[in-house]
Amino acid sequence: MEEEDECPELVPIQEKPGGPAVQIPVTIITGYLGAGKTTLLNYILTEQHNKRIAVILNEFGEGSALEKSLAVSQGGELYEEWLELRNGCLCCSVKDNGLKAIENLMEKKGKFDYILLETTGLADPGAVASMFWVDAELGSDVYLDGIVTVIDAKYGMQIALADLTIINKTDLVNETELLKLRDVVRSINGCVKILETQKSRVDLSEVLDLHSFDIKDGERLSEKLQLVKASHPHLDQSMRTVTFEVPGSVSEDLINIFIQNLLWEKMFKNKAGVSMTVIRLKGILSLNKKEKKVMLQGVHELYELDETPELWDDQEPRLNRLVFIGRNLDGDVLKREFISAVSRRDCVDDS
Repeated sequence: MEEEDECPELVPIQEKPGGPAVQIPVTIITGYLGAGKTTLLNYILTEQHNKRIAVILNEFGEGSALEKSLAVSQGGELYEEWLELRNGCLCCSVKDNGLKAIENLMEKKGKFDYILLETTGLADPGAVASMFWVDAELGSDVYLDGIVTVIDAKYGMQIALADLTIINKTDLVNETELLKLRDVVRSINGCVKILETQKSRVDLSEVLDLHSFDIKDGERLSEKLQLVKASHPHLDQSMRTVTFEVPGSVSEDLINIFIQNLLWEKMFKNKAGVSMTVIRLKGILSLNKKEKKVMLQGVHELYELDETPELWDDQEPRLNRLVFIGRNLDGDVLKREFISAVSRRDCVDDS
């Protein structure tokens, strides 16, 4: 494998003099315009809680009570102004889509212990999430805790990347419409947790500290994946969740080849001959020479394999359980390609 083709990994935590680095968790809040993102963030900013939260907003909703205190932009250039609130929160309005705002925010490190980052209504949260996978300096200070999507119960849809969806404005629909929306959410993302609310008022303990991208989620992910079922295509007949299990232990080298052929080379096509696109990838794997379970996480073309603290029990059958969320997916083809890839004998095995 050429050096430039090697898999990018999440940046390891660097220890600093005097002890390990203290990283700040970041939750990305996404959702279409009008779904209730800013209402949720304003609720967090004004609610009494025990966290000192820094909130980065790309845009304020019309009539926001905070709008008079913060300037969004000047002359179309990056501009920001910070406001410290009574409950210990910091709030920033910024035109930049995340990285520059976080870098500037870290200059105020010590005044907060959590960051919420709102993406613009049409932004792809995967692009923002990717910053935490490839930026070494950023990765030493912060880590991605999870992606939360706010859905307008009357309209909907920005779900595939989410770890948590908040169905907002439930008072505007009847139970039949709400049930249909739940089904649509599940058809797109079979792994996602769903909360339902009005005016974006939620229990913050269910929104923050999700640990969706680190090894602390390994045991929960293992249990969650057992409950995930393959879904029927979304209403546009392209977006869906597929899942499968393959028993036995597999080579890490061959797993990497399979994932790279899927995510990077786009080699696999469904039965209709259409290339499959994976937006989110999760899995628990049994790798050769590994006594502990290995967690697989992927967003778009970036992925990582991370050993969890959880051992394979002597009585527990070794298996590989994977969940794919994306467009034009075919579970039968993916499983066949996976088995074919990990069964290869012409590759040096985990030397």
